Amino acid sequence: MAQNAEILEEKLKRALSSGAPVHASAVALEGNGLLILGASGSGKSGLALQLLALGAGLVADDGVLLESGEAGEAGITLRCPPPISGLIEARGLGLVPVPAVTEARLCLIVDLDAPSPARLPAPQAIPLLGHSVPLLPKVDAAHFPAALMLALRAGGVLTEERSQ
Repeated sequence: MAQNAEILEEKLKRALSSGAPVHASAVALEGNGLLILGASGSGKSGLALQLLALGAGLVADDGVLLESGEAGEAGITLRCPPPISGLIEARGLGLVPVPAVTEARLCLIVDLDAPSPARLPAPQAIPLLGHSVPLLPKVDAAHFPAALMLALRAGGVLTEERSQ
């Protein structure tokens, strides 16, 4: 996943500098944001819908704005382009209105194009604006959305340093 992480890092840095939306979905829980990346048809909206059903709020679907914090603020903020606020695509049903979350602090990225990991994968991260944002591959298991919710609740993936 290291080579893919470098490609994603460049893509996200371009979006931060240009202000253009990233082709992605984003959800939030308690102000903590999850950015869901992947090719068209990879399941970004489907995963977001599962997370919404578990209690997350929708930041954006199909296009996410990434903004660096103001002077003195840390991190990256996820926002929705106004024309699509509060709408998510449910394949086969169309656009579904849902309550929208105005913004969230990016604390976790999922790459649906990355191959499923080993049982206990080595931690991966993308450096953005001096912060290391945890990067997870898609996990083909029923527990994946629930595990992401727990990670969001904790502000990101628990690492060895954080659990000690």
